[in-house]
Amino acid sequence: MTVKDKEIRTIVLPIAEEIYKKFVIDNRLAKELINGLYEQSPELFPITMSGGYQLNGRSRISKKTGLQLRKIKIGGIVYRIRPSFILSYHRGRTDIASKGLFLLRFGVPFWALAFVLGKYAMWWYRLYISLSQSSIVGTTVYNPYQLPENLLADEHHIKIRGEKAYVATTAGEGCFLGMAVSSKADEASLQPAYGVFKEEAKAVNPDYEPLSVNTDGWTATQNAWQKLFPSILVLECFLHAFLKVRDRATKKLQAFFDTAGDKIWDCYRACSIRQLAQQIRRLREWATHKVDDCPMRDNILKLCKKKKRWVEHFKIPYAHRTSNMIDRLMRAMKRHAFNSQMFHFDVASTTKNFRAFALLYNFAPSCPAVIKKDPILSSPAARLNGFVYHADWLQNLIIAASAANFKRHRNPL
Repeated sequence: MTVKDKEIRTIVLPIAEEIYKKFVIDNRLAKELINGLYEQSPELFPITMSGGYQLNGRSRISKKTGLQLRKIKIGGIVYRIRPSFILSYHRGRTDIASKGLFLLRFGVPFWALAFVLGKYAMWWYRLYISLSQSSIVGTTVYNPYQLPENLLADEHHIKIRGEKAYVATTAGEGCFLGMAVSSKADEASLQPAYGVFKEEAKAVNPDYEPLSVNTDGWTATQNAWQKLFPSILVLECFLHAFLKVRDRATKKLQAFFDTAGDKIWDCYRACSIRQLAQQIRRLREWATHKVDDCPMRDNILKLCKKKKRWVEHFKIPYAHRTSNMIDRLMRAMKRHAFNSQMFHFDVASTTKNFRAFALLYNFAPSCPAVIKKDPILSSPAARLNGFVYHADWLQNLIIAASAANFKRHRNPL
């Protein structure tokens, strides 16, 4: 999923368009800018940059954009410096692309983007899919020490050419962190699908070990995570246990369900293990003596039998006890899957589609109601990291994706 070492030959830097032409021809200005950016954000450069660098000429003038790229030599390897306002392979500028990609977040079809913004449908599709080449974890998390310790995981059910498939999704701190499609939902298939997240996380921080992961209770998912991270605490979602009770509450049982709901959430709000055990005992006694034999009662008693599962929630105070956060993220993902009108090729291409959507969601601006407190931190990734490389969301994504290539060679700072 990540770019091979020998292919990393471009460094993307936040250089303003109004000074870029001078940057290309003026060696003194070029060194000042490069030195300043290296001091401010060393992760944007290869680790060998600490040994110095030298300017190494310029590329040919691009027929597409009419621009040249600076070249620098670092550790015996020549890199091109591309300004963030230019797309990769000189496809074009980010000012138009950022508008189109932002609309893709809401399911606007590619042909509609071409009709309104120009280019053609396949140009937009290729630009979108190109996002999938970047590491989701490495691009989203700037600092190795900011990798979320408490995660959530779930599978979204889709169909590829009429056959069932499952999108193994990992989330943390309001961002998608892992996404890979599996043709089956058994342990043997889900482990490599979730293993993509582990691979990318270890590339950012080799010592990374998450504390907990919240799942919906699917045994194959829990076993897959336990094998990927043997020391991780696998928590079961309390909300899903409640939903199983709610889904079996008929109209005749409405009065009983209202009481059951209050008692179930009293268990959730317990402040200690002793109080939790007491609330579960009261819930079990009430369901046994007051509720007639029915599927709803069976699920209440199943919830009570999982007391050991709920006790584990107290081991890590800041762990996710419910799957609310990943459910909110997956609502957007489900809309994307619906707008795609199923998937018509294979697992690999569908995985690219979802990986591109994950980065698009992480970096695209949130709604005004969310960002009114801090307009600069306008995206989930910006709020996770606490800063941005560039005010334009797409340029910020492009710079972060470039930096992700070099994090694999850098020890945590």
